[in-house]
Amino acid sequence: MARERIFQRHRHPVKTFSLGLQHVLAMYAGAVVVPLIVSSALGFTQEQLTYLIAIDLLACGVATLLQVWGNKYFGVGLPVMLGCAFQAVSPMIMIGQSSGVSAIYGAIIASGLFVLIFSGIFGKLIRLFPPVVTGSVVTIIGLTLIPVAFNDLGGGQGAEDFGSGVHLLLGFGVLVFIILMTRFTTGFVRSISVLIGLFAGTVAAGFMGEVNFTPIRDASWFHMVQPFYFGRPTFEIVPILTMILVAIVSVAESTGVFMALGKILDKDLTSKDLARGYRAEGLAIVLGGIFNSFPYTTYSQNVGLVQMTRVKTRDVIVVAGGLLIVIGFVPKIAALAQLVPGSVLGGAMVALFGMVVSSGIRIIGTQVDLSRHENLFIIACSVGMGLGVTVVPQLFAGAPAWAQIMLGNGIIAGSFTAIFMNLLFNGLGSKDTAAELAESHTDGMVEASGKSA
Repeated sequence: MARERIFQRHRHPVKTFSLGLQHVLAMYAGAVVVPLIVSSALGFTQEQLTYLIAIDLLACGVATLLQVWGNKYFGVGLPVMLGCAFQAVSPMIMIGQSSGVSAIYGAIIASGLFVLIFSGIFGKLIRLFPPVVTGSVVTIIGLTLIPVAFNDLGGGQGAEDFGSGVHLLLGFGVLVFIILMTRFTTGFVRSISVLIGLFAGTVAAGFMGEVNFTPIRDASWFHMVQPFYFGRPTFEIVPILTMILVAIVSVAESTGVFMALGKILDKDLTSKDLARGYRAEGLAIVLGGIFNSFPYTTYSQNVGLVQMTRVKTRDVIVVAGGLLIVIGFVPKIAALAQLVPGSVLGGAMVALFGMVVSSGIRIIGTQVDLSRHENLFIIACSVGMGLGVTVVPQLFAGAPAWAQIMLGNGIIAGSFTAIFMNLLFNGLGSKDTAAELAESHTDGMVEASGKSA
């Protein structure tokens, strides 16, 4: 009876549409900011950026529908939204700068296949990623992104007017605006404070003559999907290992989201339900690689929206996924995101990337026993290793090629340090480790979403 009540179809089309649009707005900033950051770092043209944003939004919609339309093979069948995995931003930039764009998409495809193949045993694999490891990895990823934000805030690395008063005024103005929005608003408005900040900053930049309307004029009204838009993918071991680590961290986070929704909906999730969810996420990652977009993961902010609106039916999420697909076929709409000047984006990214760091700290602070010296030592060494290799990558330039696979990338070095030290000090833990982590993640998410309501 409860299951029927949870999944009954919403009977008010206008309200269903508006609620679906609300879910799109809640995740839109994250979905759009990721391609803006990656394209800026890798020097994509305006045309390439327009395609990347459009195909990303379309892929977000497809990935969401794959997850929400559950069947016996894939899809958790819960009202969840999927979007770009923010953890993948820094690794994608590093891979693109060192091995080329083709290696990014080869690594994404390989990591998606990894998730697909091992979806049935991810419960055991996740035991290698308890909160002390996951929290450390997320913290490392966030810290490596902060310099990207400040470079954009200053006007872009290498820009002649880098650090000019206009750039600093816009960048820090947007950051202050987002802080004030977060302080003095609640509920849904707070959840889209970054999106509102980007809009307000762009309007202010327009009055200063800092907005370029060329991308909108040049963009077409409709385009078709082009698999391998950036060329044939290449498969290299270091990028693949990096993206597999990112995928495992994303799956660990998705487990918490699934369990949180299960708790909100009074639905007990089985291991088969979780495996279907992982499988759908793996398939979404593979599609992201084929269509040259991004790896995809479950967005936790939409869980808070489900709790806040008290609307728990899947048809609202189907509408949201459909809206994303429609938007993805219209490059004119995707080009709107290109109006955002780099300094405005940089100001918002300081908050966004800081939230990635604070997310890692939250995992450590709420789910890790910090009274144990061993856990403190794991965090210290793994974060120190990851950040050190990122800041001084030439340290291991003289090491053998096989060693550079482990030592030449800060995220890999930090992650494997955390995994190895956790096994050394804590072993594999109990067999219910994954479930315990998910439950603790659930309590935190439900509490947070309740406060926002």
